[in-house]
Amino acid sequence: MIFSDSIVALSSGRLPAGVAVVRVSGPETRFVIETIAGILPEPRVAVFRRLRDADGGTIDHGIVLFFPGPNSFTGEDVAEFQVHGGKASVSALLDRLTAFEGVRHAEAGEFTRRAFLNGKLDLPQTEALADLINAETEAQRRFAAGNADGAQGRLYQSWRKRLIHARAMIEAEIDFADEDDVPGSVADAVTADMGILIGEIESHVEGFRAAEIIRDGFEVVILGPPNAGKSSLLNALARRDVAIVTDEPGTTRDLLEVSLDLNGLYVRIVDTAGLREAAGAVEAIGIERAKTRARDAHLVLLLHDMAGADQIDPAGVGSVPILHIGTKADLEPSGRDKPYELVLSARTGAGLTELTDEIARRAKAQVESAGDILPSRLRHVELLRDTLGFLRQAVERYEERDVQAEMLRLATDRLGRIVGAVDVEDLLDVIFGQFCIGK
Repeated sequence: MIFSDSIVALSSGRLPAGVAVVRVSGPETRFVIETIAGILPEPRVAVFRRLRDADGGTIDHGIVLFFPGPNSFTGEDVAEFQVHGGKASVSALLDRLTAFEGVRHAEAGEFTRRAFLNGKLDLPQTEALADLINAETEAQRRFAAGNADGAQGRLYQSWRKRLIHARAMIEAEIDFADEDDVPGSVADAVTADMGILIGEIESHVEGFRAAEIIRDGFEVVILGPPNAGKSSLLNALARRDVAIVTDEPGTTRDLLEVSLDLNGLYVRIVDTAGLREAAGAVEAIGIERAKTRARDAHLVLLLHDMAGADQIDPAGVGSVPILHIGTKADLEPSGRDKPYELVLSARTGAGLTELTDEIARRAKAQVESAGDILPSRLRHVELLRDTLGFLRQAVERYEERDVQAEMLRLATDRLGRIVGAVDVEDLLDVIFGQFCIGK
């Protein structure tokens, strides 16, 4: 796709910085370079140049790179100016660049948008680039990098090609049954392959829970009676005072959350209101929020005060795994003999390493139980579920060839929406490429 205007933006981090990278993309790129930096550099060869303002004065000295399209990130001519990262220097350079006719400041994500529209990236790759920029843990980085390499898009495109082929076979049988080149009764083979594909997509969709853990975090909710040590545990894990800790019951009334990086995995720890029957109106709301959050968690830490008598019935958290933990081991050392899975003291730190190791182990187990390629967005999952619905109808309505073809068309369309490729010409290419129809 050819754009009439060129775009410019600061592509490096917040200023001031040691070096700032300013990027230009579009049809005016060559003219811009020649005007402010002299002779156009050789493609992908860094040159040191003086950058001139409109009066011939010096804006800065820096590195200039030229990437001619289509062999660039956006598919257009692209320039990069690597200059000193002072606010005034970069501002002067941006003002000089946008003073050229046809050159403007880029909108958010516009470089990546042009890369997609020019066929340099598919939609999952563009989404993965955003994830890569926002990655905070090693697992998030690996997940985003794998998708940015196109693995996810290639999987969806392979499924889409199978659907295009299947629909082509069905429509060929309907429309060209009298032609010798068209094999008869292809519907049996198509239906069998669609049954296999349904299983593959179902297995893939099941991996979304693992993808959510990688991207959004493995959520751990701390439950227990008032003064069981929930807030103390949160503070100990965060290594700072996140929650108020007092001897007064019901101090925590809302949800408090901290984020941890455990062995490269993003983990969210949520402190909740103490669970008890006799609670005021505000505290009761906090208790209900605690139960709701626990039902949606990946793991519940149910704390038991070994120095007290209060115990909590874990009923009401659904099927969420529960880790029973004895607290205040420094006050009740004999509690170590009680049937708790872990015993700890937030005050002395005893047992905290074992707890974080156990949380990390459980998070890793959930992630590793999924396949290598996972759906990275709820958008993908919703479209894949739509695809499954149409595929199941295509298999169930086996005898109705026209209905089966339409269901395959709709399934193909939904997969195409994931990668941003919906093209009816693909179907014609298959039909007229495989058969000598119309000879």
